[in-house]
Amino acid sequence: MELMMCMLFVSFIVSCLSLLLLFNSSNKRTHSKLPPGPKGYLVIGNLMDIGDKPHQSLANLAKSHGPIMSLKLGQMTSIVISSAAMAKEVLQTHDQQLCDRTIPCSSAVYDHDKLGFPWLPVSDVWRTLRKVCNNHMFSQKILDSTEIIRRKQIQRLLDNVREKALKGEAVDIEKAAFGTILNMLSNMIFSVDLADPNSEWAKELKETVWGIMEESGKPDIGDYFPLLKKMDIKGSRRRMMVYIKKFLDMIGDMMEKRMELEDMEENHDMLYNLLNLATENDGSIFDIYLIKHLILVLLPAGSDTTTSMVEWAMAELLKNPEALSKARRELMEVVGKNRPIEELDLSKLPFLQAIAKETLRLHPPVPLLLPRKAREDTEIGGFIVPKDAQVIVNAWYIQRDRDIWEDGELFKPERFLELSEIDYKGRNMELIPFGAGRRICPGLPLANRMGLWILGSLIHSFDWKLEDGITPKNMNMDEKVGLTLVMAHPLKAIPIIV
Repeated sequence: MELMMCMLFVSFIVSCLSLLLLFNSSNKRTHSKLPPGPKGYLVIGNLMDIGDKPHQSLANLAKSHGPIMSLKLGQMTSIVISSAAMAKEVLQTHDQQLCDRTIPCSSAVYDHDKLGFPWLPVSDVWRTLRKVCNNHMFSQKILDSTEIIRRKQIQRLLDNVREKALKGEAVDIEKAAFGTILNMLSNMIFSVDLADPNSEWAKELKETVWGIMEESGKPDIGDYFPLLKKMDIKGSRRRMMVYIKKFLDMIGDMMEKRMELEDMEENHDMLYNLLNLATENDGSIFDIYLIKHLILVLLPAGSDTTTSMVEWAMAELLKNPEALSKARRELMEVVGKNRPIEELDLSKLPFLQAIAKETLRLHPPVPLLLPRKAREDTEIGGFIVPKDAQVIVNAWYIQRDRDIWEDGELFKPERFLELSEIDYKGRNMELIPFGAGRRICPGLPLANRMGLWILGSLIHSFDWKLEDGITPKNMNMDEKVGLTLVMAHPLKAIPIIV
């Protein structure tokens, strides 16, 4: 409602400018080559068609206008992709022409739009960051060496849940998972618990991360009307500036203290490796400022997306008790009752892996992925994607496509026991929760380990029941879209020690 009021206000302000833009004779592209799409209103275009659940709204529009359609969102031309075949054209065949990003207004502060890994165009800086992520942060060797950190946080999670079980209290799954994942990440990066209630520094940084996540999930009128970006009508840029400056300052202080240590190897973590890399490169491309922005991306995005998967998976299992029982049987057969799950066990648990795949199929953390931008006019499916157009891939709709998935709206992890060759690593366009092509999420290997281990441990160590008055049939599975796709009503469940 707030966004709609802003749009009406903006419509009055920019109507004359927009009319000039609509009829500008310098725009020589023939609109007949654009994909089909719904008619929009004067000035605001199709903004009123989007709503607060854009992945669902765009899915409904695609049913009428096809797997590739064009929308006018304010002054922005958007091309929406809604089929696996069209997604392959965008993410693989024409990846090079469609690999840039449209940058939200809220992220264009303190040079984050120029240094933040998700927003960079494919360039030398982007390639350097991708190499750093692949070789020094998320390689198998690095992840194997940090297993002890994840094991410690899993044990802390199980201890906390056990306390709740002894008291008969419900566990807020989202909060429990988020705290565990945030601590995993923060310990891997700079050997600190961010979810530590006894540390004021950690508490302050955690609140700053939350603020960044909250602002990142809010649409801004300046994203649709570039002429209004500087006006910052909703104040999102001002608030984001406060959060990002605070984050960069706090991380900068930590980095300075680390560099002052005579023996930096005392904390041989990711920050240690990154600082060494910056020293070796003499700050030519990979420098201290770039490290700060890399951590700024990793902490909020890594914790939020993996938390989303764990909460949705637990919700689907509680809604489908037979699947939960089957998962527990597999865990008892493979792991046994008298020892906790180890990370090495995860590869031996095909049904647990199928649960993760099915959860990510139904509830991709970023349902529209991160929008791309066309570097040049590009032909897709016989239509033209014009230069600078935003390209949106509706992974949520593709992953429920009835032409691909039988009973696509239902939670049926068994399907992936038969389709075990299908994974979410960017090779299969029918399952792309982390994207595909050169811009696939670099943190996927870590997210996979964290999410599976947390989910498996919660299922293995406890039986679960819903709070009084709630049954599998009347569970509220409504969605809410912020930075990621989350449950509108946070899941709470009572653990039972087994």
